[in-house]
Amino acid sequence: MRHALAAGLLLAASAAAPALAHVTLERGETAPGSYKAVLRVPHGCGTQATTGLSVTIPEGVHSVKPQPKPGWSLATTVRPYQRAYVNHGREVREGVTAISWSGGSLPNEHYDEFVFVGQVDASLAAAGQIYFPVVQTCANGENRWTEIPAAGSQARLASPAPVLRIAASGAPAHAPATVRAGSLTIAQPWTRATPGGARVAGGYLTVTNTGTAPDRLVGGSAAFAERVEIHEMATQNGVMTMRALGNGLAIAPGQTVELKPGGLHVMFMGLRTQLTEGQSVKVTLEFEKAGKVEVDLAVGGLGARSAPAGEHHHH
Repeated sequence: MRHALAAGLLLAASAAAPALAHVTLERGETAPGSYKAVLRVPHGCGTQATTGLSVTIPEGVHSVKPQPKPGWSLATTVRPYQRAYVNHGREVREGVTAISWSGGSLPNEHYDEFVFVGQVDASLAAAGQIYFPVVQTCANGENRWTEIPAAGSQARLASPAPVLRIAASGAPAHAPATVRAGSLTIAQPWTRATPGGARVAGGYLTVTNTGTAPDRLVGGSAAFAERVEIHEMATQNGVMTMRALGNGLAIAPGQTVELKPGGLHVMFMGLRTQLTEGQSVKVTLEFEKAGKVEVDLAVGGLGARSAPAGEHHHH
């Protein structure tokens, strides 16, 4: 009964994600230099259509140019920067500090993207991350995606501003790390962002056994969840089912086992905090022979089907 309820919660969370999802950036990490920002709008205000979207550009992102959208009016606010920046050898002292698209209609049942390009100054790498407050306007209300967390806080925000992680200049975007434990190699560990109020989440990775003896993934622990289990999801006669693997997941010698959406996965039950795209979270996996192994799970987008490439930072 408990596992059936957990399955229902997971499926409900997956189904509700588009309706509850925040406005986010498609690419959550970048090195200083050129950056294409894609604001993803997955729903309206309640059931109302979105008729306007405005975004505030943080200091340090300069030379911004918005992409027009057919059927929408485009307006920008141009103001002096707090300091001068250099763009392709030219000094820039003012530019776009806010963008608004208005007059269109994006039904609650539909999804769309709003795009602009700009330059991310190298000075922002010291800050680690910056935020793009967004206000989503509808006929009789608005959603204000403008909350910015206090330094060091892991508190769940109801309406977080889209966040962009700034990597050190010239540093490659961070990819999920490969971890070795005895004869096991754990690669591409990741999870998905969760909508507000979600109580369950899935974890995904591949495990390769290079040894001569079998091992078994039996469970784990995570600070952000009450418990960690190993589950299997399958579709039988058109019905998706999920069950906990009470004896864990066997990994035979020479075998690579992939945990992925729609199949085998790690199940995080009783989430204590929301998982936000662009972050990474620590999880301790427990193997029968290799013991406890700590890995960092990159947090991808809601509904993502594969590991994010270079889009996360540590708590």
